[in-house]
Amino acid sequence: MSLDQSVFLVVDDIEAMRKVITHQLRTLGIGKVVSANNGAEALAVLRRQHVDVILSDWNMPVMSGLELLKALRADPELQRIPFVMITAEAERARVQEAIANGVSNLLVKPYTTRSLADRIERARQWESQRSPGRPMATESAMPEPRVASPAPSAGQLPTILVVDDTPDYLRLLTDLFKNDYKVRVCDNGQRALEICCSDTPPDLVLLDVVMPGMDGFEVARRMREHPSAETIPVIFITSLNSVDAQMQGAALGAVDYVSKPIEPDLLKPRVRNFMRYVALHKELQAEFDAMQQLTRLREDVEHITRHDVKAPLAGIMALVQPLMEEGLRDDQVERLRLVEELALQALEVVNLTTEIYKIETGRFQLRPQAVPIGDILMRVINITRASYSVKAVQWHYALEDLSKGAPQIAGDPVFCYSILQNLMKNACEATPQGGLVRVTLELQDGVVIRIENAGAVPDSVRATFFDKYSTAGKPNGTGMGTYSAKLLTAAQGGTISMETSDADDRTSITLWFPLIAPIGNGATI
Repeated sequence: MSLDQSVFLVVDDIEAMRKVITHQLRTLGIGKVVSANNGAEALAVLRRQHVDVILSDWNMPVMSGLELLKALRADPELQRIPFVMITAEAERARVQEAIANGVSNLLVKPYTTRSLADRIERARQWESQRSPGRPMATESAMPEPRVASPAPSAGQLPTILVVDDTPDYLRLLTDLFKNDYKVRVCDNGQRALEICCSDTPPDLVLLDVVMPGMDGFEVARRMREHPSAETIPVIFITSLNSVDAQMQGAALGAVDYVSKPIEPDLLKPRVRNFMRYVALHKELQAEFDAMQQLTRLREDVEHITRHDVKAPLAGIMALVQPLMEEGLRDDQVERLRLVEELALQALEVVNLTTEIYKIETGRFQLRPQAVPIGDILMRVINITRASYSVKAVQWHYALEDLSKGAPQIAGDPVFCYSILQNLMKNACEATPQGGLVRVTLELQDGVVIRIENAGAVPDSVRATFFDKYSTAGKPNGTGMGTYSAKLLTAAQGGTISMETSDADDRTSITLWFPLIAPIGNGATI
């Protein structure tokens, strides 16, 4: 859809900001703009009318921008709308949360009309790529912002705007900073405000207070109502030295207050310190872009593994077991078991690189199937026995009588393969040569599986046994096996626990899954 026919929703609790953003969108040729005071009001708007793009502030009362984003992505009818978050948020964990919840793009304050146009275009392109059937946005889809000034180039010196109605102070401050920064000057508040709200705002403003017409306090107040100017640091330089004047300046967000006559040796380091802050703030946009790009790369990999790798591997495993029951020679059966084991290992890699990331970021949704957990357990036992035959591991397993109906859980069969394979492998690796591994399956208000092996868990990792990267005594251990087992078990509504004993020199892992297909009681075998 062309922009002149698009509907944009602006969400911000400050009326002045809504008006300014609306004006910017009009400048870009946007057809219709509607607004909301907070996330809850925005949802009401979305329920009653079509919206093509959402621009939302982060911190708002009633419902924040992040809460709005989560609600949007959870709604099948609204989840594909491009969502641009406008924020001064600098906490990496919170930004990562927004990315994990599907924000289309992040725009860091202060921003210009040109950068707003760029973020809208990126958001529309990304959402069109994610949503089959929607037309791809093109480079020419977003018109060039109709602004006279070009965007500042990368590597350009930071800019200081000096505002004072006294020519001597303009010359003094210009000479003081011209070797380190680009210095712009003006002698009245109205012109200063126009520069700050333009598409090329300064990085720092040295602002006189007492000026004819619009004074410095009014300039600062109106700067806070415009996205290009609201976060620009302001240092008041004035002959007003009263406490009331300083308090008024602080209330308007000034970062410093310098009395005239100025001391150049004191002012220069103060300006330099704030310029370091400005440089760090500018790096946020690049950092957030990199974080978002990494997340999207993960999603691309997830798509490839799910559709191009995972499904064929699951198909291989489904075909192998019937073949092994067709009266083949022992050597042929052994080869088929090797094929199944390799397929399981490949699926483990897929799970660790895709589903676990989604579980960690709170984006996983289980699509439950009826899983014959007992059948999978036996298959994993047979594969693991063959793999560790050289270690002469002794096996004892007692399973509920499966002849009276296989117990089934509501879960993911690939998850169950992965969990059991990891735990069986760990048990065999921890068991000494010729040691015993005991496996039981019982029905106790659900399916209970216990995997017990000789050897106690080292004391150094007992408290962190299920933590990510926790490992001991394994030269090539990644510490992901028990961690992934815990996440994949919880994702299926189950529980997992570990008990270990130095006295008995044994370790036991207990899994529990809710049962969906109860069977009759039977003798163990």
